[in-house]
Parts: sequence; C-alpha cells; structure tokens
Amino acid sequence: MSSNIIGPIEDSELIINERGRIYHLDLAPEDLATTVITVGSPDRVKEVSKFFDRITHKAQHREFITHTGYIGTKHISVISTGIGSGNIDIVFNEMDALVNIDFKTRTIKDKKTVLSVIRLGTCGALQKDIPVDSRIISSYGIGLDNLLHYYKHTNNPDESFILNEFQRHSNIGIKGITPYITEASISLRKHFGPEYVHGITATCPGFYAPQGRTLRVQPALPNLLDALATFQCKDTRIVNFEMETAAIYGMGKLLGHKCLSISAALANRANKTFSKNPDMAVDNMIKHAMEVVSQELQHSNINIKFSFRQSTF
Repeated sequence: MSSNIIGPIEDSELIINERGRIYHLDLAPEDLATTVITVGSPDRVKEVSKFFDRITHKAQHREFITHTGYIGTKHISVISTGIGSGNIDIVFNEMDALVNIDFKTRTIKDKKTVLSVIRLGTCGALQKDIPVDSRIISSYGIGLDNLLHYYKHTNNPDESFILNEFQRHSNIGIKGITPYITEASISLRKHFGPEYVHGITATCPGFYAPQGRTLRVQPALPNLLDALATFQCKDTRIVNFEMETAAIYGMGKLLGHKCLSISAALANRANKTFSKNPDMAVDNMIKHAMEVVSQELQHSNINIKFSFRQSTF
C-alpha cells in the first residue's frame, strides 16, 4: 500500500493516549507480538491464551482484550475484535500502525512489517453436503458490506472475473449493493489441507435480513440464500457466510499483510440444522490452529495473526 502522507500524522488521525498506546486497542508497539490470534468474543481470549506457556502482558479497553505471551520461544498475542466489518477496520488499522508507524515521530516507517492474519471464526454453511461442525477455509471473501469501498482498491484478473460472474448471477446490484472480492493468502492456505472444506465465503453486514433471516421485518432480498448457494465459478462455490472475512482480506491486501479465514460451521442454513455441541466445535478448531502455529508455521518464518469472531452466521 502506498501513502501520500509526508511528515507527521496529525493527532486527530493517529490517536495515541497519554500512556503512549493506540486509542482502541490500548497497546504500545512493544505490547504486540508478531504472531497474533484475534477472537471475536472477549471471553474467548482466555480460551486461546490457555495454550500459552506463559503470559507476559494483559490489556483491556472496551471489547478489545489482549493477552501476549509465549508458546515455547514463539511470541504470541491474542486480541478480541468484536463482531462485524466496522471493528475489522479499527483492529487492522491499529495493528498495522503498531508495527509500521513510528509513534515518537508519528511518521510511516520506511521498512514495513508484513503480518500474516488468520481469522478463526464461526459461520453458517450454505451447501447441503457440508455438515455442521465442519471447518471451512475461505479461498476468497466476497463482501456484501461497504467497508472496502471507502478505500482505493483494485482487483487482480481472477478476482475481477469471479466478482463479475457473481454480480451477473446474483443480480444483487439492483438493490444498491456493490460487492467486492479479495483472495486469501495462498502461502497460509497451504498449511490447512483436505480435512477442511475450501471455498468462497460471503461476508454480510448483519445477522438477520443480511443473512436471509426473517423475524418481524421482511427482508428486501428474499432469495439471497439461493443466490449465494447456487453460485459457482472456476470450480469453486460459495460454501458459507459470516460477517468479517471479506473485510479482513480486503484490509489485509490494502495494508500489505497476508490473511486467511478459518470457520467452524455451527449452522447449516440449507438443512436448517445447528451444532449439537458448538463449544466443542469451536474448541476443536482453536486446538488444531494452535497446533499448526506451534509446530508447522513457527518454522516457516511467517508472522501469524489469527482472528476468531463470535457466532455471526
């Protein structure tokens, strides 16, 4: 990502409190490890940090809780983000600022730190053949929210082709929704094999009508689930939806970071089923991800940021 900013960033744009910590996360640059797991629910932070051998720093501000510590010699942080693309905008900008902006001079560093971001989340499966409790890898994120449209961004040819095919298939643009798309990091994706379902993830800006649910108010897109579930392009299909993946992929690409989203499918919307033991499904996903971090990825010179969110499927 290129920036036109020359000289110090103003106080109103980069907010650093009197203790030298960035505004929302309440972290100083030394408080953040280069390997970070982010979780949606603040209560989930301890469910990840229980795998640490030791915790060296704790912070809490609003819904953002951070534990930093070690697994062996691997320096790791876990941060809660809350739900939705708006929170992803905050967390990604502030994590990037912690590693790529000099807080003393308020200037952008010449040498950038590239983070690798892996989100661990929950989702709703959209295909009948994906049972609840499955673990899903998002090869692409299609955003039905508006976040990325507030930033200058471009697509590579594969992204553009899939996005054009999706818009033609879904006709979602007739309701004033302009989707965007970003691909996952291939270098991160290779660590998670055939025990995962791989496919496209749709990211929605809400939990009810934006995901085809009807309570007291009728949705404006009554055929949304069918439009998503029947889309297929380049031998891949939309397999699930949730509320953060496309925003994570988009912000990561803009800021020059590597991203991957992993989800536990707690619901299957096509079959109208829900996990009998959602806590176990989530715990199994966390355990496997931590095994990958402590074994495979720590030997590959990749800085990891994990992201786990609440049940927003």
